[in-house]
Amino acid sequence: MKACPCGSGRGYRDCCEPYIKGTKDAPTAEALMRSRYSAYVEHAIDYIIETCSQDEKEKIDVKQTKTWSENSKWLGLRILSAEKGGVKDTEGIVEFEASYEMDGLREVHREKASFKKFDGRWLYTEGEVKPDTVVRVGPKIGRNEPCPCGSGKKYKHCCAMSTAGAVSIAAQCSPPYQCKRGLSQ
Repeated sequence: MKACPCGSGRGYRDCCEPYIKGTKDAPTAEALMRSRYSAYVEHAIDYIIETCSQDEKEKIDVKQTKTWSENSKWLGLRILSAEKGGVKDTEGIVEFEASYEMDGLREVHREKASFKKFDGRWLYTEGEVKPDTVVRVGPKIGRNEPCPCGSGKKYKHCCAMSTAGAVSIAAQCSPPYQCKRGLSQ
């Protein structure tokens, strides 16, 4: 049985999948938060949009949301705190961290998310994103070191030139270091 991406310890079929498929509504704000994380992992962008309040739906960049979902390797969800948001409540706040890797960098999306019940259904109403430090996944390549793509040039004269060194080599070259700039340069 496939484990649920939300980290509940339950199987996906018995946890977030019924919410994402629309066969059940999330009973609590935290359950909705967990299912929204699982929807990012499963690339269920329609569910992300459907579980937003009308005000939030108008703010969503669907293309960017889809790109983030599909280009990220989702590493886990951690619920930091939950205030209210129970079955009998009408409002709730869930603070969480969603860890992921994208473009060779490990990142943590930390947010204090607000939820409200509309006609008995929990919806995401707004979030306060809390910036976190980005951690490099691979080793940092020095500007004067040989480029890992195998071109024989110094890194600063090869792969680093395409982004002025702003991105790690992991984002520029993929194992076995096939340089995006080409080896003939």
